[in-house]
Amino acid sequence: MASAAPDKEKDKSKVHKLSLKGSAKLVAEFFQYSIHTILFQRGVYPAEDFTAVKKYGLNMLVSSDDQVRAYIKKIMIQLDKWMIAGKVQKLVIVITDKDTGEHVERWQFDVQILGKPSKSSKPKSKSSSSSSSQPQGTTDQENAAASGPGKQQQQQQPNQNLEPSRDKTEAEIQAEIAALFRQITASVTFLPQLQGDCTFNVLVYADASSEVPVEWGDSDAKEIVNGERVQLRGFSTQNHRVDTLVSYRLVD
Repeated sequence: MASAAPDKEKDKSKVHKLSLKGSAKLVAEFFQYSIHTILFQRGVYPAEDFTAVKKYGLNMLVSSDDQVRAYIKKIMIQLDKWMIAGKVQKLVIVITDKDTGEHVERWQFDVQILGKPSKSSKPKSKSSSSSSSQPQGTTDQENAAASGPGKQQQQQQPNQNLEPSRDKTEAEIQAEIAALFRQITASVTFLPQLQGDCTFNVLVYADASSEVPVEWGDSDAKEIVNGERVQLRGFSTQNHRVDTLVSYRLVD
């Protein structure tokens, strides 16, 4: 019985030791897996181009294509810096029809630093092409994005000064993230099947004061015209809250 007390103390320290920097890294890692998951689940790249890895207690599919992985890695290097500096307000993944240039699907992840008011921002982007083509593109600062097959952005909502979340164990946070990924996977049941070749863009909404690499550039929000919107789950740490919204074009 006496041995249980040290474990509880250890769990408590784990909860309290998730610093703002550690929370930022956790959210950035979630974004990385989100990009891979959406590319797989929405068929932007062939299923055979993905391999399974264990994460969040789930079998996550990540791209095994060297060029796609290198492209996402470049995005994540900059995103990590902005996250740790508290500059990121949104991350958006936009899927675009390669032939028509029409944005057909837009995944938006809103980021809030709890207890801190947000600042104004605008989208930055970095682009790449469809499932059969190599990633390429440039990135922006305030709202920056990286694109593969398609990119998208959404209007910024009024900033809120939210209270810090209650203390959570790492297991609780991981469970919330796993539940969100399950919901993203299940979204194929209501999202229209994508037609033809598609490309994607990743947009990052960063504070206007952020330093922006030359390969990133400003971007429009890449909204879905007359599209449907579905609010999905979110998750939170003691320092951040992430909410998810998917917009999609209605099929005629």
